[in-house]
Amino acid sequence: QVQLVESGGGSVQAGGSLTLSCAASTGTFSRYAMGWFRQAPGKEREFVASIDWSGSRRTNYADSAKGRFTISRDNAKSTVHLKMSSLQPEDSAVYYCAREHTAYGLGMRSADFGFWGQGTQVTVSS
Repeated sequence: QVQLVESGGGSVQAGGSLTLSCAASTGTFSRYAMGWFRQAPGKEREFVASIDWSGSRRTNYADSAKGRFTISRDNAKSTVHLKMSSLQPEDSAVYYCAREHTAYGLGMRSADFGFWGQGTQVTVSS
C-alpha cells in the first residue's frame, strides 16, 4: 500500500506564500492522478486541486484556489507540490495529499481518492 507524507505547512501572514509537498515514502503514485484537499475545524473536507498522469499534466482547481494555487508533480520522484500564494485566513486548514483511483480522472470528491497522507497544518494570520 502506498504511503503518502505531506510537508511544508506552517504559519504565514495574510498575503504570504507557502509551498506544500507530498511524497510517496513507500509505493508510488506516478501512474495516478493526485489531489490536494483541506479541512478546517468544524468543516467538511474540501477539494483544492488535482493533477492527472499525462504528458500535458492536466489540472483541476476549486474556484477558491484558481489563480492563487498551482499544483505540480514529478512522477520520477513520486512527489506532488501545491504552491500557494496570496494566502488569506480562510485558507487556514489541514491540507491533505491524496491519490486518485485512476490515472486520468480528475474527480473532486473524497470518494474519488483511495490513499491519503496524514495532513499538514497551514495557518494564515491577518
